[in-house]
Amino acid sequence: MLNEKIIAFIGPGVMAEAMLVGLLKKKLSDPKNILVSGPIVKRGEALKEKFGVVPFTDNAQAARKADVVILSIKPQRLENVLKGLNGVIKNNAFVLSIVAGAPISKITRLSGCKKVVRCMPNTPAQIGEGITVWTSSDEVSNKQRDIARIILNAFGKEIYVEEEDFLDKATALSGTGPAYAYLFMEAMVDAGVHLGFSRRVSERLVIETLRGAVDYYDNALEPTKHLATLRNQVTSPGGTSAEALYYLEKAGFRTAISRAIWAAYQRSKELGQDAKSRPPD
Repeated sequence: MLNEKIIAFIGPGVMAEAMLVGLLKKKLSDPKNILVSGPIVKRGEALKEKFGVVPFTDNAQAARKADVVILSIKPQRLENVLKGLNGVIKNNAFVLSIVAGAPISKITRLSGCKKVVRCMPNTPAQIGEGITVWTSSDEVSNKQRDIARIILNAFGKEIYVEEEDFLDKATALSGTGPAYAYLFMEAMVDAGVHLGFSRRVSERLVIETLRGAVDYYDNALEPTKHLATLRNQVTSPGGTSAEALYYLEKAGFRTAISRAIWAAYQRSKELGQDAKSRPPD
């Protein structure tokens, strides 16, 4: 289904490279069918040398040939890029956007293309371990949704949602989520150093502990998947885990996390609203 389609990446950055690596690694697309377009000639040539893809410096020229136009640019460049694509995207093509905070309505208005898939991946996609929440405009066909799903599965897992508002919620939860995890890990490492471990040893203990906890959740022998059940397995009455969890709860750990995610969600909505409230050009 995908092998015969021409895919144009508008913006050959880190996330675009992660996506095309996934497509090529899983043999879902041929390098000659992948176009990468950006203003820096050296970047395009480097991707051509490394993967055999076809470089462009003219976005419109690349998009004109494509069945799938992937927007993988910085949000601040979106308006200018979309204006340059207006009227050149094929009628039977669709746009797949990974641009944070950019609503479907804005992409449609500026690009002239009504077939839009909006996605919210996260940074682990760069190693094929991402989770992407996505939705689409009504004009996107079932076949095109299947194509989008194949592309997104190339660099991790995907979850389709009916309502676009869930993209802002996903931005706050999974898109920004790695930052919360790294901050938590950093705090644990610092605590380990305070206890007397070297930073190198403390980092390794924390990383392997969290990796093991996630793997254990995915492969637990018991049928339950409730996180509280797994937490209780390591929390003996009056023990060290119970004491530590008591202080975390007393310090408002859950509330702080919940409020942080809510704040991120509100900010994501504000950014999208700013874009939607601007008058047509």
